Amino acid sequence: MPNSAKLTQGSTFKHVVTMSVTSALGLMCMFLVDLVDMLFLSMLGEKEAVAAVGFASTIMFFTVSLSIAVSIAATALVSRAIGEHNIELAKRRAVNVLAFGILFSSAVVWFLWPKIPHLLLFIGANGRALDLATSYLQILILGMPAVMIGMIGSGIMRALGDAKRAMYATMVGGLVNAVLDPIFIFALGLGVDGAAIASLFARCSMVVVAYYGVVQVHKMLGEFDLMDFFKDTRSIAMIAVPAMLTNLSSPLANAIVMEHTSSFGDDAVAAVAIIGRIIPVVFGGLFALSGAVGPILGQNYGAGRFDRMYQTVSSAVIYALGYCVLLCWVLYVSQDWLVVVFNASSGTADLIRFFATFVSFSFFFQSLLFIAIATFNNLGRPLNSTMLNFGRATLGTWPLIIVFSWFMGAEGILFGQAIGSVIFGCVGFYTARKYIVELEQRYEESKSSSGTTSTREVMPSGASTGFDELI
Repeated sequence: MPNSAKLTQGSTFKHVVTMSVTSALGLMCMFLVDLVDMLFLSMLGEKEAVAAVGFASTIMFFTVSLSIAVSIAATALVSRAIGEHNIELAKRRAVNVLAFGILFSSAVVWFLWPKIPHLLLFIGANGRALDLATSYLQILILGMPAVMIGMIGSGIMRALGDAKRAMYATMVGGLVNAVLDPIFIFALGLGVDGAAIASLFARCSMVVVAYYGVVQVHKMLGEFDLMDFFKDTRSIAMIAVPAMLTNLSSPLANAIVMEHTSSFGDDAVAAVAIIGRIIPVVFGGLFALSGAVGPILGQNYGAGRFDRMYQTVSSAVIYALGYCVLLCWVLYVSQDWLVVVFNASSGTADLIRFFATFVSFSFFFQSLLFIAIATFNNLGRPLNSTMLNFGRATLGTWPLIIVFSWFMGAEGILFGQAIGSVIFGCVGFYTARKYIVELEQRYEESKSSSGTTSTREVMPSGASTGFDELI
């Protein structure tokens, strides 16, 4: 169990890099599940199988986003309690967020499972691709509670500053999937269904690792009390629900893109599906920024260290820029290899090359949005994150991909998304930086007027009631 708020000490850049890299490795291994599925299924030489996983993954990304959202609540609640050295509150919040996540994910599976064919049809799947995607998704979605437990466990350990064990919880899933995929797909001849079964086992393995880290190592789960759970549900929901809405915007954008892409044929759908699997693996270090920056900001806010909060944001930008320059170059020089590995047709290959050459660096600007989202989620303004991400998913996606696809064809879909990321990344980062300045001003005014050194009195009015209860 931690005896100090370790993220309030030492180099902020080192914390950002350590938390981001370990979180990225874990996330990349989790998303590697889909990439490995895509890779092995492409070896079957059946274009519909690859397209089916693309359609199904659009829905699965929605369920994973919900799991990430609840883990954000766990990270925010636990990290702020740790920053104020309130270990008992941290343990109580940890067990209640976990219970909330299990109940919520089970309800989502119950609601979505019978509607899977209709959802896939809505986003453009048809014919054999629809049949394969339905079968794949009906198996894989059963593992959502396991993903939820694994992600919440990782969030709790990140809040404690234990980046390494948080990484293990998600990394194991990718490794298990890589081992089981060829067995179920080829050795047992199950094809697409085999890929889903292997992924289901991989998601269940996350539970074991998360349980060991949270319970056995850190002893961070308090005793479950039903009345405490009911009391805490409101506070949890104040962070989790806006974070869910924020994360739902990404699958919404993906669904918009996939639906529009389907009008350009299966080659374009396959390309977007492959690119969608490449992105989390290559740019996982940027996707991890939100989860990495969040606990650092949370602990330092709980301790009233605004100087370190500014340093954390600056360190995150420097990290994102260096990461993007390096990985975009690697992607550029690897584009021909990717075309060969995924057995891409001519039309699919053109889109992969266009992404690697002209679009990939837009993820630096998307990383600015991730930093902004982490800031608002962990400092009492989760609805700001929701508005920013939904703005990017709607105004920053739909009109732009329609306009650019008129002139550029399927390549315009990728280019339109990139322009949206640039616009909303810059807007989000500016507003988040300005918000930290406002919090510091309130904190200083509160100190001068009442002599208090607690951050609970400077929480914005829209979130004050629930957050006052958290500390």
